Amino acid sequence: MISEPLIKGQLLIAEPSIIGDLSFNRSVILLADHDKDGSVGFIINKPLKYTIQDLIPEINSHLKIYNGGPVEQDNLYFIHNVPDLIPNSIEISNGIYWGGDFESTKSLINSGKINKNNIRFFLGYTGWSESQLQNEMDNNSWIITSNSYKNKIIGKSSAHFWKEQILELGGDYLIWSNAPENPYLN
Repeated sequence: MISEPLIKGQLLIAEPSIIGDLSFNRSVILLADHDKDGSVGFIINKPLKYTIQDLIPEINSHLKIYNGGPVEQDNLYFIHNVPDLIPNSIEISNGIYWGGDFESTKSLINSGKINKNNIRFFLGYTGWSESQLQNEMDNNSWIITSNSYKNKIIGKSSAHFWKEQILELGGDYLIWSNAPENPYLN
């Protein structure tokens, strides 16, 4: 775990105690921005039943869409690791970029120049007001870790990512790695 101040590019892992929260139970969030005014992140391990083609028919691809968070779920966002191909991208950290020129992005996907290892789409995002995330940290809702995957996190499988992160933490967290998603239903 990291005891340093929050910085963009870190991962927020939902504490096992967050049970019953539909958005954040077993979530891993990439912190995309953090400053004195607030924070923005994307849940990177919760795929939806949609593909990019379902939402934007002119894109000939079956890239999965992920639930980025409960804020603005009617908007599409993306992170990627190809800033040399997608103009106007904003660096998060570790070679991960947020957004950029969407027309170029559509063309690159259709031509096969970028794939699931280069880009991830989200409906919505996770947002916190100026001190909200710190308050949640103080209440032990999140575990902060560095993103050891760097820009390869984009292609990382999502099905068991929370469990993998909990196993890496070890110690008292190991018991939670095989617990049912809602222990009350056990």
